Amino acid sequence: MTDNNAVSPLNPLPGSVWLLLLAVAGVELAFLAGSAGLIGGPGAVGWRLDAVQRVAFSGTLMDWMVENRRFPPEHLLRLVAYPLVHVSATHTLFVLVFIAALGKFVGEGMRGWAVPVVFFGASVAGALVWGAVLSGPSWLTGGYPGVFGLVGAFTYLLWIELGEKGANRARAFILIGVLLLARLLVGLYVGLGSTWLADLAGFLTGFALSFLVAPGGWRRALERIRQR
Repeated sequence: MTDNNAVSPLNPLPGSVWLLLLAVAGVELAFLAGSAGLIGGPGAVGWRLDAVQRVAFSGTLMDWMVENRRFPPEHLLRLVAYPLVHVSATHTLFVLVFIAALGKFVGEGMRGWAVPVVFFGASVAGALVWGAVLSGPSWLTGGYPGVFGLVGAFTYLLWIELGEKGANRARAFILIGVLLLARLLVGLYVGLGSTWLADLAGFLTGFALSFLVAPGGWRRALERIRQR
């Protein structure tokens, strides 16, 4: 007899989250297979470095585009391509875990397509803010600004839920506080770097975009403001 109440060991994820996971994982698997000599021949060993140089964003590049008023498509494409390319397999793994965990909550609490919209929207905003503030030649790559955008969307959902329960909505920001503190502590040992600025911009963008992509998000926010 089949047990209809059996629980699947794998939590189902929205389709858009799976597509995002496959995009990030697919790029990483190609790098790993190339470095192992399974595909691409001898030149595949340098695929990761070549990809970083092709898609990473930098303040120097942004300054050049603004000063010359030239915005080549291949450079604009970097804004949405850099979140898919990571500097190591470990870097990719952490991003995949965060996308799966946060994407499930955001996809179920909003709409499935909200996940890639928030992820890439936060990635673009994070790169632009980072590039505008920092003019150095360092490169920004990887999905952390997009992940922090999903943290922003998750925070929005908690903020709304706590407001509906009459609880202290400031508690919704505990997660981002913990993540930023952890990033600071890790930075004390390995160097804080400058990408925290892109992460913070990604979080703020994700939170702001939630007012647009969440069902009734803007209306509910206005109602909360009017109740004050």
